Amino acid sequence: MKILVLGGTGFLGPHIVEAALARKHTPTLFNRGRTNPQLFPDLEKLHGDRDPQKGEGLKALQGRQWDAAIDTSGYVPRIAKASAELLAQNVKQYVFISTVSVYSDFSKPGVDESSPVGALENPKTEQVTGQTYGPLKALCEQAVETAMPGKTTTIRPGLIVGPGDPTDRFTYWPARVDYGGEVLAPGNPDSPVQYIDARDLARFCIKVIEDGHVGIYNAMGPKSPLSMAAMLYGCKAVTTSDARFTWVSQDFLIEQHAAPWTELPLWLPDGSEMSGLSRVSNAKCVAVGLQFSPFADTARDTLAWFKSQTDFERHPWMAGLSGDKERKILDAWKSQHPAATQP
Repeated sequence: MKILVLGGTGFLGPHIVEAALARKHTPTLFNRGRTNPQLFPDLEKLHGDRDPQKGEGLKALQGRQWDAAIDTSGYVPRIAKASAELLAQNVKQYVFISTVSVYSDFSKPGVDESSPVGALENPKTEQVTGQTYGPLKALCEQAVETAMPGKTTTIRPGLIVGPGDPTDRFTYWPARVDYGGEVLAPGNPDSPVQYIDARDLARFCIKVIEDGHVGIYNAMGPKSPLSMAAMLYGCKAVTTSDARFTWVSQDFLIEQHAAPWTELPLWLPDGSEMSGLSRVSNAKCVAVGLQFSPFADTARDTLAWFKSQTDFERHPWMAGLSGDKERKILDAWKSQHPAATQP
């Protein structure tokens, strides 16, 4: 099949292209030609702008036909609508990569595809912030489905992780554990964590096209529950690190102003208004064939990619605790719990 990828050279995009090639499909990339332009030199690349108001906009797509399009870079409804409307008569299926952040309430576990999505006070805004990101994605979903009713597949991933991840929101853990020494482990060791390996998500994008699945799917992994402790010890298992874990209670971490999710990636305090973000239902995705890589592969490959780019001390971390703050919290905790560190 001929598959158009809107984006294709950032984090998820290259994995989608590789997955398409592995299945003997023919990808075409449409982007501005600015991010990693050296990638995929043998593939057709069309240049333009997602925003039809900038430069030649989507002109390069006019009059072309593909079996399917995969939209990895739609964040603003007006812009997502423009590409979907232009391609409505020229593709059989439109796969839109959305996010579980569209949901309005994560205070309880079991959020599924029928759960309510968030809304904006000003639906005309195009400013993408932490507060508007999810509701804007929900409006993008609606715009695409309106343009291509019955031909749209909306995939809502959770935290996308793996080689190439520029956010550090998972990478911090295998890298920190590999660095060794005493590692601050957050909250309840049994609290669940959820993520999706970018390569698994990419293969799922191709599968829904091959199988013709439309509708909405929460792309969350792993298939079976994974605890914070299992994740951290899983990271250690793929290294030769001397890392030792000190579990610090969530109440103490909150007192110390340690930020969930950002400074302590994947950690959400039990009972918080966001705790359901680690308990989202993936049953519908699993039912149509979403497959999951072993956690060890995800951790090992992410760490290998990270170490090929930089090292723990020189890396300008976008997520994770600074060394000074980690040490400060650990010292304060151990002054009250001197036997806290575990092998």
